Amino acid sequence: MAAKELPKIRAGMGDVAAPGIETWSDDAYARATGLQAILRPDGTVDRAAVPALAPAALRACYQAMLRVRALDEMLAADANDTGADPAPSARGCEAAIVGAVAALAADDVVVPGRREQGAALWRGHTIAAFRAGAAVPRALGVLPGSAHGATQLPHATGIAWAMKLQPKAAEQSAEKTAAKGDSAAGPAEPKVALAYLDREGTSAEDFHAGLNFAGVFRVPAIFVCIDGGGAVAPSPVESVSQTLAVKALAYGVAGVRVDGGDLLAVFAATQAAAAQARRGGGPTLIEAVVGEKDDALDRLRLWLAGEKILDAAAERTLRSEVEAERSVVSAARGRG
Repeated sequence: MAAKELPKIRAGMGDVAAPGIETWSDDAYARATGLQAILRPDGTVDRAAVPALAPAALRACYQAMLRVRALDEMLAADANDTGADPAPSARGCEAAIVGAVAALAADDVVVPGRREQGAALWRGHTIAAFRAGAAVPRALGVLPGSAHGATQLPHATGIAWAMKLQPKAAEQSAEKTAAKGDSAAGPAEPKVALAYLDREGTSAEDFHAGLNFAGVFRVPAIFVCIDGGGAVAPSPVESVSQTLAVKALAYGVAGVRVDGGDLLAVFAATQAAAAQARRGGGPTLIEAVVGEKDDALDRLRLWLAGEKILDAAAERTLRSEVEAERSVVSAARGRG
């Protein structure tokens, strides 16, 4: 059904023409209520759907997942030793965390929630820096994590809105430059902002604020909701929505539901959402469903081994590098 044009809405910071969306297509509903998967738990794949990733990139993703697991274990041990409240666990969420950030461009911005430190590890931060409490360097494009529900979502939406406005300002500047007879640089690749959240965040006020604003202004944002894994078990009455992804449709936001233990499916869904956002197609909410007994690391390792991308020697090398990083951190703490 074609969207009808409504009178402009005064949103406080400029007028925006908002389409009146009364329904959504069967395809959109199917994507938000189904479950996209590429890599099965037994290590077999839907070959036609495998995203184009070089062997080196796949090995990098696997090692990044190992580093996420290592950091998670070390943070849990720290909490046990000190008696402090443990940080929300990322165990089981490694594929969802790494698959999403790996699908972005280096200058896209990442806005973590409570347990997505692994996004900064992918961008170059170290386990030692996290353990020392060092801030993530601004150049990495990863904001500090938010431990409070969904407060990071309006931030991500605001960043994405600024990204949408920047090309317009650049175009106006280029026009002025051309008018003066000077040469102008070509247009920059549009950027996107990606925010992580968990199931509980979809019931927070800021979920509504972030997605509603994103839908109205059609900002280049991606919201990755990791449903399951090491998070606190949700209340059975938390939501009566059929899925979490389907909530997006009411905001005029695309909703996609994927297997969160499948790195390939998360990567492909995020890559598609980023491409849509860059061409002005608006935001996407990705629900990454993580099974309680599924180990994303084992699943990816089985497939990589079967494809001759990761043999035993290569895996030992990757694991030894992660263990060396852990050892450096442990030695430093011992000296302290």
